[in-house]
Amino acid sequence: MPVDDPPPAGGARARLELQAIRALLDSQRRRVTAYAERYRPSAPDPASLVPAAVDTVLPSGREVLEALPMAALLLAPVFGENGELKDALYLTQNATARAYGASRFPEGAVPPWDGPESLFERFPSLAGTVIPRMLADAFHQRTPQKTETLEWLMSTHTGPVRINAEARVAPCGEHLLLTWEPGSRLRMATAAQQLVRTCWVEWNLADDGIQASRGFRKVLGLTEDAPVPGLFDLATAAVPASLPPLYQTLYDVILRKRTAECELRLRGSSERVFRMVAEPVRIAPGGLVWALRGVLIDVTTDRRRREAARRAVRDARHEYERAEAVAEVAAVLRDAVLPHFQNELDTYGLEAAAVYRPDAREAGVGGDWYKARGLPDGRLLVALGDARGHGLEAVTLMAKLRYALAGLAYTGEPVERLTQWLNEVACADDRESTATAVIARYHPERALLRWTCAGHPRPVLLRDGRATQLPAPAGGPGLTLGVLPGTSYSATETPLEAGDIVLMYSDGLTERRPADPEKDTLRFLRAAERCFREAAPGPGHTGLQDYVERLVAHLDGPHRTDDATLLALRRTAFRGEPVRT
Repeated sequence: MPVDDPPPAGGARARLELQAIRALLDSQRRRVTAYAERYRPSAPDPASLVPAAVDTVLPSGREVLEALPMAALLLAPVFGENGELKDALYLTQNATARAYGASRFPEGAVPPWDGPESLFERFPSLAGTVIPRMLADAFHQRTPQKTETLEWLMSTHTGPVRINAEARVAPCGEHLLLTWEPGSRLRMATAAQQLVRTCWVEWNLADDGIQASRGFRKVLGLTEDAPVPGLFDLATAAVPASLPPLYQTLYDVILRKRTAECELRLRGSSERVFRMVAEPVRIAPGGLVWALRGVLIDVTTDRRRREAARRAVRDARHEYERAEAVAEVAAVLRDAVLPHFQNELDTYGLEAAAVYRPDAREAGVGGDWYKARGLPDGRLLVALGDARGHGLEAVTLMAKLRYALAGLAYTGEPVERLTQWLNEVACADDRESTATAVIARYHPERALLRWTCAGHPRPVLLRDGRATQLPAPAGGPGLTLGVLPGTSYSATETPLEAGDIVLMYSDGLTERRPADPEKDTLRFLRAAERCFREAAPGPGHTGLQDYVERLVAHLDGPHRTDDATLLALRRTAFRGEPVRT
């Protein structure tokens, strides 16, 4: 955020906002300047000054050393034959240094100082720090060295002690003065600013004086040698939308003399967001505001997370609304095409019951379908299928195949031909449309079910409480619908006795992950027999419906990953024919 950035692009309004901020700051500068001129103290009359007695005796070196407000050691450099610094004699120390050592080192860890000794023998770890270099440079260059961070460990009888300080070395005649202050507080303050992305600053309103925290530049993304931006510099670096709240904040602090805050978005390669909290600094209680003290908190990550969360909520809401709409359309379509059995099949000597369970993960939209419809020749068309996929596409394909089959069945052709034609309908669809199905025709005069299988689980016969899967047609189950045009299908015949129940189901009712068709079928057979043992299906549609409801409830659960359908047909007895129970 360079301070000489041009005003932000934003048209005339942004330029007016910047002018208003500049006018507010200039006006306050004039007020503070006028106040300073009005209350400037007058110079004293030279004649009234009485010279005080001056003690011309200079303090001793010891007295100067003790007067220093920081810990200090006086050292004498020790050089080798080639002029390199080998060591330093530890000549003396002041009271602050002694107090620091007593506070940092356990009692008895360091022998008491009783005269000049080697600095690096007394503190061996210092030899591996910046101290030797600082001592040599200060002696040879005859100039004070800049403050450097010093960290070292000293082994004691209670364990290692870590020393963290800001050290400086300066020449003192032929000696060297090593002074230090505990540096952890300054570094901890800087580190804390980085951790919470916070910095603080005080802007003087009468001049360009700015006092900023050590981490100010880093938090704002400035280089270490960049000038600290003034209030107007901050305004020019902000996006146009941030200028009105910034002006209001400055107005509240400077003229209303109260704490205020705003959000600043600063321009750059990645737009950054800061929360700025500012308070007035007054010349006297209730007096003129001569400075503005502010804290800037980098909330970019927080704002981005919030924005991402808001987008996620919006997307989730839109997706939920879309799913609700899809589910509503699918439910209406499904109710329109799936029969609700009562006693419609009595004339065919059959009772029917069905249960459909949608996949809740897909908003109740799936491709399972079933059909039982009387034909002009007095026979009954029975079918159950599963159009692959979810959503309206699956429901559309399900309805297309179901209605196509209803129309094709009126031709009177055998079920293997109907299945072949239905495969051609699926193959002719523009999209990749596949489905499995069991297609059957029931001949009531012979109590015979003649059926084909197109990639679907084969029906199960429940007789005398024992469940068995019906054998596949000759040549095995046929190919799934919609895979290959010109596919032929074979049919097989299943005679039904009074009381027999034929169960047709979709694989969503039994399938587990990983899929194992044999285990899935065995699970269905055991469940059908168990539910029969617990309570045999009662008479009429109600009794059969109760049985299939219990069977689906036994097989259903959180493991299910698809919609599930179960269709049951029970052959009723002819007059005088016994019913198996």
